[in-house]
Amino acid sequence: MEAVPRVAPQRSSLLRWLPLVPLLWSRLVLGALPFADSPHGVFPDLWSGQQLLEVEDLSLSLMRGRAPGPLSLPPDLPDLDPECREMLLDFANSSAELTGCLVRSARPVRLCQTCYLLFQQVAGKMDNISRAVGNTSESQSCARSLLMADRMQIVVILSEFFNTTWQEANCANCLTNNSEELSNTTVSFLNLFNQTLTCFESNLQGSTHSLLPPKNYSEVCKSCREKYKNLNSLYSEMQKRNELENKAEPGTHLCIDVEDSMNITRKLWSRTFNCSVPCSDTVPVIAVSVFILFLPVVFYLSSFLHSEQKKRKLILPKRLKSSTSFANIQENSN
Repeated sequence: MEAVPRVAPQRSSLLRWLPLVPLLWSRLVLGALPFADSPHGVFPDLWSGQQLLEVEDLSLSLMRGRAPGPLSLPPDLPDLDPECREMLLDFANSSAELTGCLVRSARPVRLCQTCYLLFQQVAGKMDNISRAVGNTSESQSCARSLLMADRMQIVVILSEFFNTTWQEANCANCLTNNSEELSNTTVSFLNLFNQTLTCFESNLQGSTHSLLPPKNYSEVCKSCREKYKNLNSLYSEMQKRNELENKAEPGTHLCIDVEDSMNITRKLWSRTFNCSVPCSDTVPVIAVSVFILFLPVVFYLSSFLHSEQKKRKLILPKRLKSSTSFANIQENSN
């Protein structure tokens, strides 16, 4: 039996049979629609062998993910224009860099001082996507495609994650008003913090720099006391200034970099080195405490001294007075 020659499909015939492909293919698989030369054909007068071969080629091509001949995708499929795709790639690259910086700076915490430039870059990329430049229809369509086209909204979720992380770290407290660089107070604190750690390391006794007991850290306490006091004083000043500037928002913190650096220093000083700083206000505190304790004694003593003591006067009865005067008269007469 000679093989039936296959004829190259034409676009017009393919488009004509395209709506019937699912139904025809399901019947071919089930054996309900054999070729025209089969005696069991369901529609022997409707289909010819050439037409069935065209339909079979079209269905196989569509199942393999390609269209036969010059067919192409419809022009209304949701695709991005080159400019919009470039903005999406820029946001993706900036987000990847910022994510890597946040993770690398997690311990010890150095988020604000290390990643603030990358955060500004990501924020700028997000502004480029969400802002309709010139209010053109193309830019608005790009913003809708990237930010509102599906329920996941991956770009929006990533942007909100970065903003929330930055706000919870309170990095704005470490930066200038325009967030272009670290503030002078933050730079001074970090320099003093590094000097204190350097003093700790250089004054450790022993050949190894192990921080595990037993160790004699008296030299560390003696040599680094002034640096630690200066660092602690600067941190207290920063806290007071922050409280004054944020009276309307109680519970605000300094940026996480400064807080974590101070916590590390205090743990090393108190727990590891077992050092202490004598309080310079001991004498005034003791004087005030003694004065408060003696206030009740002074009060009651002054009340006793300045109160009027009423003298008790003896009042004699009238009969006693008359008898006394009568006896006096008799004595005088005698």
